[in-house]
Amino acid sequence: MMVMTAKVNLKKVLLALAAVAALILALIALLGGNKSTQTSAPAVSSNDARVKFLTDFGWEVTTSPVESSQVKIPSESSPVFERYNNLQKSQGYDLSKFAGKKVMRYVYKVSNYPGATEPVYATLLIYKNEIIGGDVTDSAPNGQIRGFKMPEKTAKPVTPSTVPSVTTAPTQASQPDTAR
Repeated sequence: MMVMTAKVNLKKVLLALAAVAALILALIALLGGNKSTQTSAPAVSSNDARVKFLTDFGWEVTTSPVESSQVKIPSESSPVFERYNNLQKSQGYDLSKFAGKKVMRYVYKVSNYPGATEPVYATLLIYKNEIIGGDVTDSAPNGQIRGFKMPEKTAKPVTPSTVPSVTTAPTQASQPDTAR
C-alpha cells in the first residue's frame, strides 16, 4: 500500500475559495438573484401598453381609460388601506413603498367579466411608468374587488380566500387617499 502526501499552501487555498465565492455571487447577481426585477411589471408608458397588460390577463377592456387621475398613496396606514394593500401584496405589489407619493390611476371598463350583471372596471396604479398595483372591481351591489387574474368562469364571481373581499364602489375602494 502506498500513501502520498502533498504540502498545501493555506494562502493559495483561501485565495482560490475567495475567487470561487466571488464568481458564485457574480453569477447569482447576473442570473436573477434580485427578486424585485423578476416580479416587477413591464414599463407602461403608453395607453397601448396599459391595455396590453390587462389583455395579457385575458381581460377585454375599452381602448381608452374611462377615467384617469393623479392620486396620492396615503402616508398613514388605515384598516381600509391595509385590506387593499393585502390584495396588492397577493399580486406581488406593495403600495406601502409608495406612501405619500402621487401616482397615476387609470380605469378601464371590462367587457368580459364572467357572470357580471353590472359594469366591471380594471384599475391600474402607475408610478414612473411602472405598474405598482391595481384591481378589477365588479360594481354590482355585492360585487368584489379582486386582483388582475381572470376568475374561473362561474355564474357568480368568486374571490379566492387569500384575496380580501371589499364591497365598496370602484371609485372609492380602488382610489387611494387623495388628501394632501
